[in-house]
Amino acid sequence: MQIVLVIVSLLLFVTCAVAQSTSIDTKLAAQYFRQLEETSKRDGGKTWGLSLYGPLILVDSRTSDVVANQADLENKLAPRDGVFVGKLPKEINPANTAINWAGVHWTMVMWPVSEFRQARERLLLHECFHRLQEKLGLPARDAVNTHLDTLNGRIWIQMEWRALERALRQTGPARKTAIADALLFRGYRRSLFPGSANNENALELNEGLAEFTGVKLSSADLQETVLRADLILRQARNNPTFARSFAYVSGPAYGALLDLSGRPWRGGLNPSTDLGLLLQQRYKVNIRVSEAAARSALSRYEGDEIVTVETAQEQKRVQQMTEARKKFLDGPVLILPLSDDVNYSFNPNNVIGIDTNITVYPSLRMVDNWGVLTVSNGAWLERSPSGHLARARVPAPQDLSARPLKAEGWSLELANGWEVVPGERSGDLTIRKKE
Repeated sequence: MQIVLVIVSLLLFVTCAVAQSTSIDTKLAAQYFRQLEETSKRDGGKTWGLSLYGPLILVDSRTSDVVANQADLENKLAPRDGVFVGKLPKEINPANTAINWAGVHWTMVMWPVSEFRQARERLLLHECFHRLQEKLGLPARDAVNTHLDTLNGRIWIQMEWRALERALRQTGPARKTAIADALLFRGYRRSLFPGSANNENALELNEGLAEFTGVKLSSADLQETVLRADLILRQARNNPTFARSFAYVSGPAYGALLDLSGRPWRGGLNPSTDLGLLLQQRYKVNIRVSEAAARSALSRYEGDEIVTVETAQEQKRVQQMTEARKKFLDGPVLILPLSDDVNYSFNPNNVIGIDTNITVYPSLRMVDNWGVLTVSNGAWLERSPSGHLARARVPAPQDLSARPLKAEGWSLELANGWEVVPGERSGDLTIRKKE
Protein backbone atom coordinates (compact mmCIF):
# COMPACT_ATOMS: atom_id res chain seq x y z
CA MET A 1 0.00 0.00 0.00
CA GLN A 2 1.32 3.38 -0.82
CA ILE A 3 2.26 5.53 2.02
CA VAL A 4 2.05 9.20 1.08
CA LEU A 5 3.24 12.44 2.55
CA VAL A 6 1.02 15.66 2.33
CA ILE A 7 1.65 19.27 3.18
CA VAL A 8 -1.85 20.31 4.28
CA SER A 9 -3.24 23.80 3.75
CA LEU A 10 -5.13 25.09 6.76
CA LEU A 11 -8.13 26.44 4.87
CA LEU A 12 -11.84 26.43 5.55
CA PHE A 13 -13.95 24.87 2.82
CA VAL A 14 -17.69 25.04 2.28
CA THR A 15 -19.48 22.03 0.88
CA CYS A 16 -22.95 21.21 -0.28
CA ALA A 17 -25.42 18.95 1.48
CA VAL A 18 -24.12 15.62 2.76
CA ALA A 19 -24.36 12.82 0.21
CA GLN A 20 -27.07 10.26 0.77
CA SER A 21 -24.95 7.27 -0.25
CA THR A 22 -21.34 6.27 0.18
CA SER A 23 -18.93 3.94 -1.60
CA ILE A 24 -17.41 2.98 1.77
CA ASP A 25 -18.90 0.07 3.74
CA THR A 26 -20.08 1.95 6.85
CA LYS A 27 -20.59 -1.17 8.98
CA LEU A 28 -17.11 -2.42 8.16
CA ALA A 29 -15.66 1.03 8.87
CA ALA A 30 -17.43 1.08 12.25
CA GLN A 31 -15.88 -2.30 13.05
CA TYR A 32 -12.41 -1.02 12.13
CA PHE A 33 -12.92 2.06 14.31
CA ARG A 34 -13.88 -0.11 17.31
CA GLN A 35 -10.89 -2.38 16.85
CA LEU A 36 -8.51 0.56 16.56
CA GLU A 37 -9.91 2.06 19.74
CA GLU A 38 -9.33 -1.27 21.50
CA THR A 39 -5.69 -1.28 20.37
CA SER A 40 -5.21 2.29 21.52
CA LYS A 41 -6.72 1.50 24.92
CA ARG A 42 -4.37 -1.46 25.28
CA ASP A 43 -1.47 0.94 24.88
CA GLY A 44 -3.06 3.23 27.46
CA GLY A 45 -0.93 6.20 26.45
CA LYS A 46 2.29 4.42 27.50
CA THR A 47 4.03 5.05 24.19
CA TRP A 48 3.55 8.80 23.81
CA GLY A 49 1.67 9.89 26.93
CA LEU A 50 -1.46 10.42 24.83
CA SER A 51 -4.19 8.22 23.43
CA LEU A 52 -3.49 7.51 19.77
CA TYR A 53 -7.17 7.04 18.98
CA GLY A 54 -9.03 10.20 18.05
CA PRO A 55 -10.88 11.93 15.20
CA LEU A 56 -10.49 9.69 12.13
CA ILE A 57 -11.89 9.86 8.61
CA LEU A 58 -11.67 7.26 5.85
CA VAL A 59 -11.87 8.68 2.31
CA ASP A 60 -12.43 7.02 -1.07
CA SER A 61 -10.30 8.97 -3.56
CA ARG A 62 -12.48 7.87 -6.50
CA THR A 63 -15.69 9.31 -5.11
CA SER A 64 -14.51 11.69 -2.33
CA ASP A 65 -16.87 9.81 0.02
CA VAL A 66 -15.93 10.12 3.67
CA VAL A 67 -16.75 7.99 6.71
CA ALA A 68 -15.75 9.38 10.12
CA ASN A 69 -15.74 8.01 13.64
CA GLN A 70 -17.25 11.18 15.09
CA ALA A 71 -19.25 14.24 14.15
CA ASP A 72 -17.61 17.39 12.80
CA LEU A 73 -18.24 20.91 14.12
CA GLU A 74 -19.80 22.34 10.95
CA ASN A 75 -22.53 19.76 10.27
CA LYS A 76 -20.95 18.54 7.04
CA LEU A 77 -21.24 14.92 8.11
CA ALA A 78 -24.45 12.97 8.75
CA PRO A 79 -24.84 10.03 11.18
CA ARG A 80 -25.34 6.55 9.73
CA ASP A 81 -24.76 3.03 11.10
CA GLY A 82 -22.90 4.39 14.11
CA VAL A 83 -20.50 6.46 11.99
CA PHE A 84 -20.69 9.77 10.11
CA VAL A 85 -20.71 10.15 6.32
CA GLY A 86 -20.15 12.97 3.85
CA LYS A 87 -18.03 14.25 0.98
CA LEU A 88 -14.49 15.61 1.01
CA PRO A 89 -14.13 18.88 -0.98
CA LYS A 90 -12.10 18.46 -4.17
CA GLU A 91 -9.71 21.16 -2.95
CA ILE A 92 -8.44 18.73 -0.30
CA ASN A 93 -6.14 15.92 -1.39
CA PRO A 94 -7.40 12.48 -0.31
CA ALA A 95 -4.32 11.04 1.35
CA ASN A 96 -2.86 9.34 4.39
CA THR A 97 -2.16 12.33 6.60
CA ALA A 98 -3.40 14.63 9.36
CA ILE A 99 -5.71 17.44 8.29
CA ASN A 100 -7.85 20.30 9.61
CA TRP A 101 -11.34 20.22 8.10
CA ALA A 102 -14.86 21.10 9.20
CA GLY A 103 -13.59 22.40 12.54
CA VAL A 104 -11.79 19.19 13.52
CA HIS A 105 -8.15 18.06 13.40
CA TRP A 106 -8.45 14.62 11.80
CA THR A 107 -6.40 11.60 10.96
CA MET A 108 -7.26 10.91 7.30
CA VAL A 109 -6.64 7.51 5.68
CA MET A 110 -7.41 6.32 2.15
CA TRP A 111 -10.07 3.66 1.63
CA PRO A 112 -9.86 0.74 1.12
CA VAL A 113 -7.58 -0.31 3.94
CA SER A 114 -6.17 -3.78 4.50
CA GLU A 115 -8.58 -6.56 5.48
CA PHE A 116 -5.92 -7.84 7.87
CA ARG A 117 -6.01 -6.14 11.25
CA GLN A 118 -2.29 -5.84 11.93
CA ALA A 119 -1.42 -4.32 8.55
CA ARG A 120 -4.46 -2.03 8.73
CA GLU A 121 -3.72 -0.78 12.22
CA ARG A 122 -0.04 -0.25 11.46
CA LEU A 123 -1.12 2.29 8.84
CA LEU A 124 -3.93 3.83 10.90
CA LEU A 125 -1.70 4.27 13.96
CA HIS A 126 1.12 5.69 11.81
CA GLU A 127 -1.29 8.38 10.67
CA CYS A 128 -2.69 8.88 14.18
CA PHE A 129 0.84 9.81 15.26
CA HIS A 130 0.87 12.57 12.63
CA ARG A 131 -2.29 14.02 14.16
CA LEU A 132 -0.61 14.19 17.58
CA GLN A 133 2.97 15.08 16.74
CA GLU A 134 2.48 18.83 17.13
CA LYS A 135 1.36 18.23 20.74
CA LEU A 136 4.42 16.05 21.25
CA GLY A 137 6.71 18.92 20.26
CA LEU A 138 7.65 17.20 17.00
CA PRO A 139 5.95 19.26 14.26
CA ALA A 140 5.85 17.70 10.80
CA ARG A 141 8.74 18.73 8.56
CA ASP A 142 9.05 18.05 4.86
CA ALA A 143 12.55 16.96 3.88
CA VAL A 144 13.90 15.56 0.61
CA ASN A 145 17.03 13.41 0.96
CA THR A 146 18.14 13.23 -2.67
CA HIS A 147 21.65 12.19 -1.65
CA LEU A 148 20.27 8.81 -0.57
CA ASP A 149 19.62 7.95 -4.21
CA THR A 150 23.22 8.56 -5.23
CA LEU A 151 25.70 5.70 -5.43
CA ASN A 152 27.40 6.42 -2.10
CA GLY A 153 24.13 7.32 -0.42
CA ARG A 154 22.52 4.00 -1.34
CA ILE A 155 25.59 1.94 -0.47
CA TRP A 156 26.14 3.37 2.97
CA ILE A 157 22.54 3.55 4.11
CA GLN A 158 22.15 -0.12 3.25
CA MET A 159 25.28 -0.85 5.27
CA GLU A 160 23.69 0.98 8.19
CA TRP A 161 20.56 -1.15 7.77
CA ARG A 162 22.52 -4.41 7.64
CA ALA A 163 24.24 -3.55 10.90
CA LEU A 164 20.89 -2.59 12.48
CA GLU A 165 19.52 -5.98 11.38
CA ARG A 166 22.31 -7.73 13.21
CA ALA A 167 21.85 -5.56 16.27
CA LEU A 168 18.16 -6.51 16.46
CA ARG A 169 19.04 -10.23 16.28
CA GLN A 170 21.91 -10.17 18.79
CA THR A 171 22.14 -9.60 22.54
CA GLY A 172 24.74 -8.25 24.94
CA PRO A 173 28.17 -7.24 23.59
CA ALA A 174 27.34 -8.50 20.08
CA ARG A 175 24.37 -6.13 19.88
CA LYS A 176 26.50 -3.26 21.09
CA THR A 177 29.15 -4.01 18.42
CA ALA A 178 26.56 -4.08 15.65
CA ILE A 179 25.07 -0.79 16.87
CA ALA A 180 28.53 0.77 16.78
CA ASP A 181 28.96 -0.42 13.18
CA ALA A 182 25.55 0.95 12.17
CA LEU A 183 26.42 4.34 13.62
CA LEU A 184 29.84 4.23 11.93
CA PHE A 185 28.21 3.67 8.53
CA ARG A 186 25.66 6.38 9.32
CA GLY A 187 28.33 8.87 10.35
CA TYR A 188 30.56 8.15 7.36
CA ARG A 189 27.66 8.53 4.92
CA ARG A 190 26.72 11.87 6.41
CA SER A 191 30.32 13.05 6.21
CA LEU A 192 30.15 12.54 2.44
CA PHE A 193 27.12 14.85 2.14
CA PRO A 194 27.53 18.04 4.19
CA GLY A 195 24.25 19.20 5.69
CA SER A 196 22.53 15.86 5.12
CA ALA A 197 22.20 15.05 8.83
CA ASN A 198 19.54 17.73 9.39
CA ASN A 199 17.42 16.53 6.48
CA GLU A 200 17.71 12.88 7.45
CA ASN A 201 16.86 13.64 11.08
CA ALA A 202 13.82 15.67 10.02
CA LEU A 203 12.30 12.77 8.08
CA GLU A 204 13.22 10.17 10.72
CA LEU A 205 11.47 12.21 13.41
CA ASN A 206 8.46 12.66 11.15
CA GLU A 207 7.86 9.47 9.15
CA GLY A 208 10.32 7.30 11.07
CA LEU A 209 8.66 7.79 14.46
CA ALA A 210 5.21 7.51 12.88
CA GLU A 211 6.11 4.15 11.34
CA PHE A 212 7.67 2.97 14.61
CA THR A 213 4.43 3.90 16.36
CA GLY A 214 2.35 1.94 13.85
CA VAL A 215 4.56 -1.14 14.14
CA LYS A 216 4.86 -1.01 17.93
CA LEU A 217 1.18 -0.57 18.77
CA SER A 218 0.02 -3.15 16.22
CA SER A 219 2.43 -5.73 17.67
CA ALA A 220 1.60 -8.00 20.60
CA ASP A 221 4.83 -7.21 22.48
CA LEU A 222 8.37 -5.90 22.11
CA GLN A 223 9.63 -9.21 20.72
CA GLU A 224 7.17 -9.00 17.84
CA THR A 225 8.07 -5.34 17.27
CA VAL A 226 11.74 -6.37 16.95
CA LEU A 227 10.93 -9.17 14.49
CA ARG A 228 8.86 -6.85 12.31
CA ALA A 229 11.48 -4.09 12.38
CA ASP A 230 14.05 -6.65 11.22
CA LEU A 231 11.77 -7.77 8.37
CA ILE A 232 11.29 -4.16 7.24
CA LEU A 233 15.06 -3.71 7.06
CA ARG A 234 15.47 -6.88 5.01
CA GLN A 235 12.78 -5.89 2.51
CA ALA A 236 14.00 -2.31 2.07
CA ARG A 237 16.72 -3.26 -0.41
CA ASN A 238 13.95 -3.76 -2.98
CA ASN A 239 12.89 -0.11 -2.83
CA PRO A 240 13.77 1.66 -6.10
CA THR A 241 14.37 4.94 -4.25
CA PHE A 242 15.34 5.88 -0.69
CA ALA A 243 15.08 9.68 -0.89
CA ARG A 244 11.59 9.82 0.63
CA SER A 245 11.13 6.27 1.91
CA PHE A 246 14.23 5.56 4.04
CA ALA A 247 12.70 6.80 7.31
CA TYR A 248 9.90 4.23 7.12
CA VAL A 249 12.70 1.65 7.25
CA SER A 250 15.05 3.09 9.85
CA GLY A 251 12.37 4.43 12.23
CA PRO A 252 11.06 1.06 13.50
CA ALA A 253 14.61 -0.28 13.87
CA TYR A 254 15.88 2.65 15.93
CA GLY A 255 12.70 2.70 18.01
CA ALA A 256 12.89 -1.04 18.72
CA LEU A 257 16.58 -0.89 19.69
CA LEU A 258 15.92 2.08 21.96
CA ASP A 259 13.11 0.15 23.63
CA LEU A 260 15.42 -2.85 24.01
CA SER A 261 17.86 -0.67 25.93
CA GLY A 262 15.36 -0.67 28.80
CA ARG A 263 15.85 3.06 29.34
CA PRO A 264 13.19 5.75 28.66
CA TRP A 265 13.83 7.81 25.54
CA ARG A 266 10.62 9.20 24.07
CA GLY A 267 9.94 11.86 26.69
CA GLY A 268 12.86 14.11 25.78
CA LEU A 269 12.51 14.21 22.00
CA ASN A 270 12.59 17.55 20.22
CA PRO A 271 12.95 18.74 16.58
CA SER A 272 16.75 18.61 16.78
CA THR A 273 16.97 15.04 18.12
CA ASP A 274 19.21 12.59 16.23
CA LEU A 275 17.99 9.03 16.80
CA GLY A 276 21.47 7.71 16.02
CA LEU A 277 23.07 9.88 18.69
CA LEU A 278 20.33 8.89 21.13
CA LEU A 279 21.04 5.21 20.44
CA GLN A 280 24.76 5.79 20.94
CA GLN A 281 24.08 7.38 24.32
CA ARG A 282 21.69 4.67 25.50
CA TYR A 283 24.11 1.86 24.66
CA LYS A 284 27.25 3.82 25.57
CA VAL A 285 29.10 2.93 22.40
CA ASN A 286 32.20 4.73 21.18
CA ILE A 287 32.80 5.24 17.47
CA ARG A 288 35.46 7.04 15.47
CA VAL A 289 34.16 7.89 12.02
CA SER A 290 36.60 7.58 9.14
CA GLU A 291 36.62 6.15 5.64
CA ALA A 292 39.16 3.50 6.64
CA ALA A 293 37.02 2.34 9.56
CA ALA A 294 33.85 2.25 7.47
CA ARG A 295 35.46 0.28 4.64
CA SER A 296 37.03 -2.13 7.09
CA ALA A 297 33.65 -2.79 8.74
CA LEU A 298 31.96 -3.20 5.34
CA SER A 299 33.35 -6.73 4.92
CA ARG A 300 31.68 -7.89 8.15
CA TYR A 301 28.30 -7.42 6.47
CA GLU A 302 29.09 -8.71 2.96
CA GLY A 303 29.08 -5.15 1.74
CA ASP A 304 30.85 -5.96 -1.52
CA GLU A 305 27.62 -7.34 -2.94
CA ILE A 306 25.84 -4.05 -2.18
CA VAL A 307 28.61 -2.13 -3.96
CA THR A 308 28.27 -4.37 -7.01
CA VAL A 309 24.49 -4.12 -7.19
CA GLU A 310 24.38 -0.38 -6.58
CA THR A 311 27.12 0.36 -9.13
CA ALA A 312 24.91 -1.25 -11.76
CA GLN A 313 21.86 0.59 -10.40
CA GLU A 314 23.68 3.91 -10.73
CA GLN A 315 23.75 3.56 -14.51
CA LYS A 316 19.95 3.33 -14.52
CA ARG A 317 19.65 6.35 -12.25
CA VAL A 318 21.89 8.47 -14.48
CA GLN A 319 19.73 7.51 -17.46
CA GLN A 320 16.57 8.53 -15.56
CA MET A 321 18.08 11.91 -14.73
CA THR A 322 19.15 12.46 -18.33
CA GLU A 323 15.65 11.68 -19.59
CA ALA A 324 14.07 13.92 -16.95
CA ARG A 325 16.26 16.89 -17.89
CA LYS A 326 15.44 16.37 -21.56
CA LYS A 327 11.71 16.23 -20.81
CA PHE A 328 11.44 19.11 -18.37
CA LEU A 329 14.30 21.43 -19.37
CA ASP A 330 14.95 20.96 -23.08
CA GLY A 331 11.37 20.71 -24.34
CA PRO A 332 8.52 23.23 -23.99
CA VAL A 333 6.91 23.16 -20.53
CA LEU A 334 4.08 24.64 -18.49
CA ILE A 335 5.50 26.28 -15.37
CA LEU A 336 3.24 26.47 -12.31
CA PRO A 337 4.26 28.92 -9.54
CA LEU A 338 3.65 27.49 -6.06
CA SER A 339 2.32 29.47 -3.12
CA ASP A 340 2.80 28.90 0.60
CA ASP A 341 -0.67 27.31 0.63
CA VAL A 342 0.20 24.50 -1.79
CA ASN A 343 -0.54 20.93 -0.67
CA TYR A 344 0.27 17.75 -2.53
CA SER A 345 0.21 13.96 -2.27
CA PHE A 346 2.52 11.44 -3.92
CA ASN A 347 4.09 7.99 -3.73
CA PRO A 348 7.35 8.22 -1.73
CA ASN A 349 8.62 4.96 -3.24
CA ASN A 350 9.16 6.15 -6.81
CA VAL A 351 10.45 9.73 -6.68
CA ILE A 352 13.57 10.64 -8.68
CA GLY A 353 16.01 13.02 -7.01
CA ILE A 354 17.82 15.27 -9.48
CA ASP A 355 19.70 17.37 -6.94
CA THR A 356 19.17 18.89 -3.50
CA ASN A 357 16.36 21.19 -4.65
CA ILE A 358 14.87 19.33 -7.63
CA THR A 359 12.77 16.18 -7.54
CA VAL A 360 10.70 14.41 -10.19
CA TYR A 361 7.44 12.88 -8.99
CA PRO A 362 6.08 10.20 -11.39
CA SER A 363 2.61 10.46 -9.80
CA LEU A 364 1.26 13.49 -7.98
CA ARG A 365 -1.87 15.42 -7.03
CA MET A 366 -1.29 19.07 -6.20
CA VAL A 367 -3.71 21.76 -5.06
CA ASP A 368 -2.85 25.47 -5.06
CA ASN A 369 -4.60 28.79 -5.60
CA TRP A 370 -4.59 28.17 -9.37
CA GLY A 371 -6.47 24.86 -9.18
CA VAL A 372 -5.85 21.09 -9.06
CA LEU A 373 -3.01 19.35 -10.93
CA THR A 374 -3.16 15.57 -11.36
CA VAL A 375 -0.01 13.88 -12.70
CA SER A 376 0.41 10.27 -13.84
CA ASN A 377 3.61 10.52 -15.90
CA GLY A 378 5.97 12.90 -14.15
CA ALA A 379 6.21 16.43 -12.76
CA TRP A 380 9.40 18.37 -12.00
CA LEU A 381 9.29 20.21 -8.65
CA GLU A 382 11.82 22.89 -7.73
CA ARG A 383 12.59 24.20 -4.26
CA SER A 384 14.09 27.51 -3.26
CA PRO A 385 17.48 27.55 -1.48
CA SER A 386 15.54 27.73 1.80
CA GLY A 387 13.83 24.43 0.96
CA HIS A 388 10.35 25.76 0.18
CA LEU A 389 8.52 24.60 -2.93
CA ALA A 390 8.85 27.25 -5.64
CA ARG A 391 7.40 25.92 -8.88
CA ALA A 392 6.39 22.83 -10.83
CA ARG A 393 7.01 21.90 -14.47
CA VAL A 394 5.00 19.61 -16.75
CA PRO A 395 5.20 19.20 -20.55
CA ALA A 396 3.41 22.06 -22.34
CA PRO A 397 -0.15 21.38 -23.59
CA GLN A 398 -1.11 21.78 -27.25
CA ASP A 399 -4.72 22.96 -26.83
CA LEU A 400 -4.84 25.97 -24.51
CA SER A 401 -8.62 26.23 -24.75
CA ALA A 402 -9.30 22.73 -23.41
CA ARG A 403 -10.79 22.39 -19.94
CA PRO A 404 -9.43 20.73 -18.04
CA LEU A 405 -6.09 21.75 -19.47
CA LYS A 406 -4.12 18.60 -20.28
CA ALA A 407 -1.21 16.92 -22.03
CA GLU A 408 0.11 13.37 -21.95
CA GLY A 409 0.42 12.29 -18.33
CA TRP A 410 -1.28 15.24 -16.58
CA SER A 411 -4.42 17.37 -16.33
CA LEU A 412 -5.08 20.73 -14.68
CA GLU A 413 -8.43 21.96 -13.41
CA LEU A 414 -7.72 25.69 -13.64
CA ALA A 415 -9.47 27.81 -11.00
CA ASN A 416 -11.66 30.73 -12.00
CA GLY A 417 -9.70 33.93 -12.47
CA TRP A 418 -6.51 32.23 -13.72
CA GLU A 419 -5.18 32.11 -17.26
CA VAL A 420 -2.39 30.55 -19.33
CA VAL A 421 0.18 32.99 -20.74
CA PRO A 422 3.53 32.68 -22.57
CA GLY A 423 6.54 31.90 -20.41
CA GLU A 424 9.96 33.55 -20.42
CA ARG A 425 11.42 31.04 -22.88
CA SER A 426 10.00 30.59 -26.36
CA GLY A 427 7.51 27.71 -26.36
CA ASP A 428 7.10 27.69 -22.57
CA LEU A 429 3.87 28.60 -20.82
CA THR A 430 2.94 29.68 -17.31
CA ILE A 431 -0.21 30.65 -15.46
CA ARG A 432 -1.15 33.86 -13.71
CA LYS A 433 -4.13 35.47 -12.04
CA LYS A 434 -6.14 37.54 -14.47
CA GLU A 435 -5.72 41.27 -14.07
